[in-house]
Amino acid sequence: MSKQRVAVDVGGTFTDVCIFDETTRQVRVTKVPSTPSDPMRAVLDGVTRADVDLAAVSLFSHGTTVATNALITRNFRPAALVTTTGFRDVIEIRDGTKDDLWDAYHDVAPPYIRRRDRFEVSERIDYSGQVVTPLDEQEARRIAALLRKREVQTVAVCFVNSYVNPAHEIRMREILEEELPDATISTSAEILPEIFEHDRFTTTVANAVLAPLVSGYVSRLAEQLGAGGYAGDLLLLHSGGGSMTPRMVERYPVRLAASGIAAGAIAARHVAAQCGYANAIGLDMGGTSTDISLVHGGELRVTKEWSVEYGYPIIFPSIEVLTIGAGGGSIAYIDEAGSLRNGPQSAGADPGPACYAGGGTEPTNSDANLVLNRLGTSLAGGAKVLRPELAEKAILDGVARPLGLDVEQAASAILKVANANMADAVRLISIRRGYDPRDFALVAFGGAGALHGAEVARELGIPTVIVPANPGVTSALGCLLVDIRHDLSAMFGALAHEADEEEFENAFAGLEAEASARLRHEGVAPEDAVLQRLVSMRYLGQWRSLNVRCGSGRGALAEAVQLFHEQHEREYAFRRDDTPVEIYQLGLTAVGTTPKPAFTPHDASRKPAPAPLKTRKVYFDGNGWLDTPVHDRDALPAGSELTGPAVIDQLDSTTVVPPGTRAEVDEWLNIRIHLTEA
Repeated sequence: MSKQRVAVDVGGTFTDVCIFDETTRQVRVTKVPSTPSDPMRAVLDGVTRADVDLAAVSLFSHGTTVATNALITRNFRPAALVTTTGFRDVIEIRDGTKDDLWDAYHDVAPPYIRRRDRFEVSERIDYSGQVVTPLDEQEARRIAALLRKREVQTVAVCFVNSYVNPAHEIRMREILEEELPDATISTSAEILPEIFEHDRFTTTVANAVLAPLVSGYVSRLAEQLGAGGYAGDLLLLHSGGGSMTPRMVERYPVRLAASGIAAGAIAARHVAAQCGYANAIGLDMGGTSTDISLVHGGELRVTKEWSVEYGYPIIFPSIEVLTIGAGGGSIAYIDEAGSLRNGPQSAGADPGPACYAGGGTEPTNSDANLVLNRLGTSLAGGAKVLRPELAEKAILDGVARPLGLDVEQAASAILKVANANMADAVRLISIRRGYDPRDFALVAFGGAGALHGAEVARELGIPTVIVPANPGVTSALGCLLVDIRHDLSAMFGALAHEADEEEFENAFAGLEAEASARLRHEGVAPEDAVLQRLVSMRYLGQWRSLNVRCGSGRGALAEAVQLFHEQHEREYAFRRDDTPVEIYQLGLTAVGTTPKPAFTPHDASRKPAPAPLKTRKVYFDGNGWLDTPVHDRDALPAGSELTGPAVIDQLDSTTVVPPGTRAEVDEWLNIRIHLTEA
């Protein structure tokens, strides 16, 4: 019996399933509608639709939006915070900043735990770890009894300076477990042993409120898969670009808060590497939003501070992805100044774009693509039939008449604004970081990425666009390409030139011991474990720090300092070699490598590209209506070459090859679009 690897990515509109057969090395895909009320139903529906025999599955990987959606909707079970006396309002005071500095009427969203559910207990540990005030256990038991009376199901314990001495948090946890045996307890010293209390508190609180929801979802899904015959561990993709087993998800559910987004970035890196590009920008355009990621030198950019809602940072390493409201369902409208805007408002899946005939009346990017004949009249193999007359009416009423334009001019303008928005986002993640987008390839995927990829690349001067073989389910493919991964950290304050190298090595040794224990707990063999050291540094007097890789042994710290100078110059356009460098924190990435699919390249066909299915008139800005061949992607073998204009249809996406460009199908069945003008 052939073994299969299955990856499932749950999106807002569709749930994507990608199956890799280890014997034939073939990939097949399917899409089913997502079920927001119970995402597990869509996962199991997708497995059934794909006719997967779970007994023949060797690996099941899953990217999920359960944690993200829970933080957005705030649909939490009863939760509480226990903290040091005087620090009850840390998560509400925050850091004093606002998302929009100039909007005096816009308030930051309220904390995840209400003030009435935040409790203070007498205890105090100073900056060096010395006990100043012992934990008042009588007061702690009174709070625990009150929480039991309120039927609280999860508790975050956040004491000041616990990162340097967790004794009081550990004791508080023991007391809570005695009084609340069924509750989930998250302590800040375990979740994030770092100095800044706001960051540590908000990360721990997010972990606590997610614990019952995420753990329950993961355990139910694992049980269902096991009942169906799957004998392995369910692997869940986390924000850092690795995966976790259900056992670790129970401890760190907050790591799943950007699960699905990370999958797309990983897949973009893989596709770019297949094509020989070490530098690539991922453009993942779906129905509601576009996620943009950057790969430089074969490595994805990683950030350590991010949030689902502004003001409540989650301080875990996460693949840096910039998300903007530009998707197939993004709504075009005229603002108060009479200018054409596009997004971030979206028609979503319900009612959806006007052409879906689900009750939507506002013009969207999908409507514009349909009016310009870039899209056909059906999606997903006929599962969704589109209505051009409804799309035309929406654009006529919403944009064309108010601006005095023809329908096709208005539709073209809608797409130009959408493309400009995406190009601006790419500039933020590239030029703003010191990278020139002209040195990169653009990997365009998602349901709508291949429709817009070439035009976005032209706007930025990017010479090559890569459209993966199955762009609509590329994020699911990314779930097959990840390893088990954990990120650990510890504070280490010292000037680099004064640091004791033995103490430095001992601190890393402690992290490595904990990392190895976690990997063993998840069944990773020692030969499959890879540990990578990181040091967070800054110039003396700076506030923000940079992470640099660090080796081991004598001289490793000096080499890390040189790397810091180089990285600082690239990020901020200056370096100060004569200024002391301060070590802020030590980090460790622990990776347990898992088997990856071995894809088989295809030999180039010597036959000419097959004839198109048909020819239809497609509107291109600056060229008007052009007779454009429409090809079936499944019929295009490796080695096929096309000259724009052309449209390439497939089950999960549509690729547009504009005039003045050339496309080829490579040995991996990716479509590479070359913009000769660039």
